[in-house]
Amino acid sequence: MSSTSDTVKKVQKKGKEESRGVGEFVRETRAEWDKTTFPSSEDVRNTTLIVIVSVIFFTVYLFLVDRVWVLALDALTWFVNWLAGI
Repeated sequence: MSSTSDTVKKVQKKGKEESRGVGEFVRETRAEWDKTTFPSSEDVRNTTLIVIVSVIFFTVYLFLVDRVWVLALDALTWFVNWLAGI
């Protein structure tokens, strides 16, 4: 178990280690950039198509669910008014 002062010392030590120059930052950034992979244009196209189809599907689905609820509530309102004699 580490005490609070040990934790503070670790944070202070880490802060000193991170205060390197801009050149080191640029070198590390370039090294990370070399590790990065980007999707191919075919992957981007396929993913975009999936998103568009999904949006269209859920738009139609939610529109139909909304219409069913409107019809159900209209029917319920008509029935309650009919029972009440309004």
